[in-house]
Amino acid sequence: MTQTLPQQMQAIEMNGAGGPDVLRLATRPVPQPGAGEVLVKVAAAGVNGPDMMQRKGLYPPPAGASDLLGLEIAGEVVAVGADVKRWKTGDQVAALTNGGGYAEFCAVDAEHCLPIPNGVSLVNAAGLPETYFTVWSNVFIGARLDAGETFLVHGGAGGIGTTCIQLGKAFGAKVIATDSPAERCKFCADLGADRVVDYRTEDFVEVVRQAGGANVILDIVGGPNIEKNMKAATHDARLIQLAFAQGSKVEINLMPVMLKRLTYTGSTLRTRPAAYKARVARELEEKVWPLIAGGKIKPVVNATFALADAAKAHAMMESSGHIGKIVLTLT
Repeated sequence: MTQTLPQQMQAIEMNGAGGPDVLRLATRPVPQPGAGEVLVKVAAAGVNGPDMMQRKGLYPPPAGASDLLGLEIAGEVVAVGADVKRWKTGDQVAALTNGGGYAEFCAVDAEHCLPIPNGVSLVNAAGLPETYFTVWSNVFIGARLDAGETFLVHGGAGGIGTTCIQLGKAFGAKVIATDSPAERCKFCADLGADRVVDYRTEDFVEVVRQAGGANVILDIVGGPNIEKNMKAATHDARLIQLAFAQGSKVEINLMPVMLKRLTYTGSTLRTRPAAYKARVARELEEKVWPLIAGGKIKPVVNATFALADAAKAHAMMESSGHIGKIVLTLT
């Protein structure tokens, strides 16, 4: 049964493409859930790298998706579309979205919703879907990280990095993380990284080679890291590119790809088929959510901002000084 809902809601719109200052609070109609969807009253929404890219005009939403930013939310189901069997009004969920999270209400695919892990607040839960879907799909489904392998994680103290460190250790990998300065490196070590490299004072290639080479490498830096990663990789390694903070255009010697039989890949989550994301959701619920509920893995939320302060949240994320996730709150 559908609750009586307001017709209008507050949301963050973009006044064109550009810096954080293009974000503004606006009024939008409350969306209606379609078949297979639920409408969530948003308690909190995660802020992610793809949001920055979309704000700059570099990552347009897929056809049929909301033009609003916001790829992950947590909140309460307030309406249920046709053909939804699992969820009902009043359920609390965390959800991966195709957009629309920076708003008071968001319609999402019911199959992309997850229950809130026991002991986790809605604010912390809002920082789970995007990074956990991304890491699980790329590192565990795609690259098939296995127990005993060495996993090199760049940007270890960021949202993706903190997820990689914890999941890598939880499933038996040896994790080497890179970051800087010292306090960020210490945070990576405290999360469980076996070795942390301050990239400003150490050569991660030499450190990883001394450890026998990396079997799986996840990189968000790009630029000069691309060739260095190939040097740090062992034979049959899998290299994952998720972002290009230092650029995507490089001149590189690709001979190691052949000589070491490397697999170099990248992906974006948003354009994956709905059925694939539903599969990831179910695997996370089965294999990872119990670890979060049991306290073996913890959400890492660094800062929260009110929805109206989305521009400040984006400015903080682009400063690269934060640790873990940044979340917008609506309660």
